[in-house]
Amino acid sequence: MDCIFCCLIREDSARWVIRGPVATAFAPLNPLAPGHTLVIPTSHYADIFDTPPEVLAHTMGLVQRLAGKMRTALNAGGVNVLSASGPDSEQSVPHLHFHVVPRWSDDSLSTWPTQQSRHRITYDPVTQLANAMTASHTA
Repeated sequence: MDCIFCCLIREDSARWVIRGPVATAFAPLNPLAPGHTLVIPTSHYADIFDTPPEVLAHTMGLVQRLAGKMRTALNAGGVNVLSASGPDSEQSVPHLHFHVVPRWSDDSLSTWPTQQSRHRITYDPVTQLANAMTASHTA
């Protein structure tokens, strides 16, 4: 089965905001707000874990540029940047993508979770992550 985002790129069948050799942005079929845009790497990478750092950096650069244009061109007061990576994250399309959603004070939209995870672990996750980051930085 072919990736739907790769099909859009290959068939040139999206409403493009901008197309680039490394990162691309287009309008989703069912936008959450006026100007809601998806930003993806132009080449196929399944998720954040699969994407080379330089491609991720370029893609995030496009997210930042687009967010700035939403503030100036659409008079948005802010943006939400939403992404999910991996099978347990509710990732809907297995191609790395960032939803950039312009926000206004009167939009009545909530993109923030309303509950906390029920998953529990027996160790301190902050210490575990700090140790893992330190170990990978010195290795």
